[in-house]
Amino acid sequence: MPLYLDDDQTTLQDTIRDFVADAAPVSHMRALRDADDPTGFSRDLWKQFAEMGFTGILVGEDQGGLGLGHVEAGVVLEEIGRNLSPSPFLTTAVAAVAALQGTGAAARWFPGIVAGDTVAALAIDEGAKHRDSVGLRAERSGNGFKLTGTKRFVTHGHVADLLIVAARTAGSADDEDGVTLFAIEKDAAGLSATPERLADASIAARLELEGVEVDADAVIGEVDAGRDPLGRLLRAGRTGASAELIGVGGGAMDMTLGYLKERKQFGQLIGSYQALQHRAAHLYSEMEVARAAVLKAQQLLDSGSDQADDAVSVAKSFAALATTLSVQEGVQMHGGIGMTDEYDIGFYMKRARVLAELFGDAGFHADKLARMAGY
Repeated sequence: MPLYLDDDQTTLQDTIRDFVADAAPVSHMRALRDADDPTGFSRDLWKQFAEMGFTGILVGEDQGGLGLGHVEAGVVLEEIGRNLSPSPFLTTAVAAVAALQGTGAAARWFPGIVAGDTVAALAIDEGAKHRDSVGLRAERSGNGFKLTGTKRFVTHGHVADLLIVAARTAGSADDEDGVTLFAIEKDAAGLSATPERLADASIAARLELEGVEVDADAVIGEVDAGRDPLGRLLRAGRTGASAELIGVGGGAMDMTLGYLKERKQFGQLIGSYQALQHRAAHLYSEMEVARAAVLKAQQLLDSGSDQADDAVSVAKSFAALATTLSVQEGVQMHGGIGMTDEYDIGFYMKRARVLAELFGDAGFHADKLARMAGY
């Protein structure tokens, strides 16, 4: 498969680029932060995404969506990243939809997602760093289950309509088997969410589940076989986060190159200095390699390849490393102004830091690839 967008995907890119740049530029994020907005994103903007059809990008046409793939979802996410647009698109329209696809829960939740009425949050992590272990317990109770435990770093968890929770129904926390995925409504008794503002001004929640009771219909997929929908969720989420990282890195790089072409020192444009040209060229090459890795992972996911899992980890690692380079070079090449809150480049660095941790950082995925290769 060629590592570039086809004509239809390029048309989508042009459409979403104009839409996001107009409706949710960096100033939109800054306004929400300065107002200490308790939601962390605009519900009205989410409805606009729905009106454009983007909320159903991975939902089949027979279920009211566009029936497109991860490449197209990545096109949307890259522009979200480029503009630092606060949006539940990654958690809801990408990761949650991937988890729900092919399950009985899809019919319950897809209409609200497509209409822009439903926001989903992913209750996966339980510690300070992303891990594959699942310790939150789900015990049989009547014709359903009772969930007890804590989840952390749940983006939009304080305002989500749907919570997708990974729980342990058998075995111990590090066992591969015995995991079940649950779809829980926001007003479930015994569920509490404590919102915490992250470095990039987005909001994630710490969830406490104290005997939250759900019926059997809340199970996504099969009991004790939750690794399948959880795997779909993680592959989609990691690839989507990689695409958004590429957008963040690309946006920071564009700002930096623009600054090099405008800023003068000692009567000369600083972009004329060879040392800065070399750094800019190196940054460009690293971003292009990462972009190719992300596109390859998207294509393999769409084709159902058994190599997709490896490609997703490669994409997340490359995107995190390249974007970290981009934002660091951006702040350094901007000099003193790059350290101020009044200038946008610092916001790119903060968003990159949060996305790099989401669904596993570069170190997590490097280790995962090494283990899969037998090391």
